[in-house]
Amino acid sequence: MSRAPLVSVVIPERNEARHIESCLASVLGQDYPAGHIEVIVVDGMSTDGTRELLARAAAAEPRLHVLDNPRGIVPTAMNRGIAAARGEIIARVDGHCVIQRDYLTHVVDTLQRTHADGAGGTMTPAASTPFQGAVALATSTPFGVGNSAFHYATSERESDSVYLGAYPAGTFARFGGYDEALVRNQDDELNYRIRSRGGRIILNPAIRSTYTPRATVRALFSQYFQYGWWKPHVFVRVPRMISWRHLAPSAFVVILIVLAAAGFIQPAAWWLLAGALAAHAAASAAFCIGRPSPAPGVAPWRCLLRVPAATLAMHLSYGLGLLASLPGIIMGGRKRALPPDRRVYIPGDRSE
Repeated sequence: MSRAPLVSVVIPERNEARHIESCLASVLGQDYPAGHIEVIVVDGMSTDGTRELLARAAAAEPRLHVLDNPRGIVPTAMNRGIAAARGEIIARVDGHCVIQRDYLTHVVDTLQRTHADGAGGTMTPAASTPFQGAVALATSTPFGVGNSAFHYATSERESDSVYLGAYPAGTFARFGGYDEALVRNQDDELNYRIRSRGGRIILNPAIRSTYTPRATVRALFSQYFQYGWWKPHVFVRVPRMISWRHLAPSAFVVILIVLAAAGFIQPAAWWLLAGALAAHAAASAAFCIGRPSPAPGVAPWRCLLRVPAATLAMHLSYGLGLLASLPGIIMGGRKRALPPDRRVYIPGDRSE
C-alpha cells in the first residue's frame, strides 16, 4: 500500500434525495489529498429525484462516478462498486451518512498501522426529536445492543464487526465480496467471514460518522425485525460467530410468550410478565441516566422517558424476526438458506 493510497469511496443508496448532497459534501470535503479520492455512487434506481441530483453533481465533479443497481439492494451495489473501483482501499459510506472531515485519514492510518483486513469506526447519532434521542441512547449501551462495540467504544480494539467498513482491495481478493442473498446484515457476514478465516477487523473510534435514527416506533420495529430475520442466514454461513447478544432478544421474547400463555392457566404468571416488562424498562433507563441529550435543544429527560419504549421495540422486533426466520432455515436446511442467486463477488470476475 502506497503512503497516500487512492481511496475508492463506494456509496450504495436508493431514494436518498434528502441526504445525498450532505453525504457527498462530507466525502468530497475530506482533509485527505483530494487527488487520491474517487467516489462511486451506486444508485438503486431511485425515484425521488436522487438520480437528477447525482447527474448534476457528477457533471461538476470529475472524481464522482454514478453506476446503476437494478436490484436495488446494498450487497449488489457494493459488489458493483468494488468491481469498478481503482483504489488500493475501498471504503463504504451509506447515502444517509455524513462522515467527519478526517474520516479517510484515520481509515488509511488505521489500515497501514495495523495491517488489518478491514477497519471502521463508531456510529454517532444525529437526533432531532425526543424519540430519535431515545433510540440514540438505547443503542449506546451494552443493555441496548449487547457487545456491539461500534455503538459505544472509546478505544481502539479488534472487533467482530464495524459500522460501514473500509478494506484494502486485496481483502476482497482473499475473502470475496458481499453476499448478494443477504438483504440485511451483509456487512456483518462479510466481517464474520473475514475473521473466521484468520483475518482481522479493527474498530477505531477516531473513524467517525453520523447517522439519523428512526423517528417512530413503527420504523424502528421494522428495522430491527429485518435485522433479526436475516441474522440466522448469516449464522448458516458463519456459524462460529454466533454470540449471546444475538440470542438474548429471542430468549426474552420466548419468556414473555410463555408467561402470557401461562397466565390463562395460572393468573400469577401475568404478574411475572408485568414484572419482567417493568424490570426491562427500568434497566434500559438506568443505563442511560446521566447521559447528555443526543438531540440538540431537547431536554435529556424527554429522551430518557422514551428509552424504555425504544429499547423494548428493538429487543422484541429483533427477537421476533430471528424466531420467525428459523422455521424456514430448519425445515429447508442449508440449501434453502442459500438461495440459488447467491453470489459473492471476487475481484477479476466480470460475469455481469
